Amino acid sequence: MLINPYGAEPVRLAVALVRELPTSPAELTEVCLDHGVEVELPATVTDIDRLADFLDSWQSVVDVGEEVQRAARLNDLLARYAEHPRLTDHTGRWHLHYRPDRVGLAHLLSTMITVGTALHLTERGMDRLGRCGASDCDLPFADLSRNGTQRYCSPRCGTREAVRRHRSQRPRN
Repeated sequence: MLINPYGAEPVRLAVALVRELPTSPAELTEVCLDHGVEVELPATVTDIDRLADFLDSWQSVVDVGEEVQRAARLNDLLARYAEHPRLTDHTGRWHLHYRPDRVGLAHLLSTMITVGTALHLTERGMDRLGRCGASDCDLPFADLSRNGTQRYCSPRCGTREAVRRHRSQRPRN
């Protein structure tokens, strides 16, 4: 996956992984390929465990509301998972890596998601991660809307919440 300057693809991947963490190496590989990640080394059960630990840490970035604290938590992840950027052409196309070559899939994803999240927040706004506003859902979302007003993890949750509001306002007979 090439990280665009806004970090949208890695944060989409993070949200997808939090929503449904793969339970097998084959599932993890499939999710990665579906999101445009080049899988260099085979996925392992250890990758799934390490990725689950990382996603718990990543969600702490989602859950903190204050910008300075959010930046501090993300800086901690950057210090742990990202390295100095360097150019590479291992795919036949020059691009940046923020990690060593040939790392395990969990490390690769953790680096990609961390750097992508930093790009997403600095380019779109530090408030562009959140939890679903539906009363029966707490999944994370990355606000990719133009005006920064996303409040639900999916259109389905937004619609269900609108129906709830509408029904609660109807007079009862």
